[in-house]
Amino acid sequence: MATNAAGEFEKALGRLEEIVTKLERETVALDESVALFNEGKQLARTCEALLKAAQSSIEAAAEPGPGDAPAENSASGKLPF
Repeated sequence: MATNAAGEFEKALGRLEEIVTKLERETVALDESVALFNEGKQLARTCEALLKAAQSSIEAAAEPGPGDAPAENSASGKLPF
């Protein structure tokens, strides 16, 4: 994950944790609860998108490139050893 994306993820996750804590531990008015819920839902979507992007990046980096496969002897079709 790029540093900026990592920072964005950490910030969103931190805010989401604050919202959960507030809703669990405090008496919150209905309208504020709904607003916090909606904010939390958006933050969860943001975190999920950032995690999926990081996963895609890792998978792309883990795929073997053209130079990663063992070289074959083109004349015989066998490995050179």
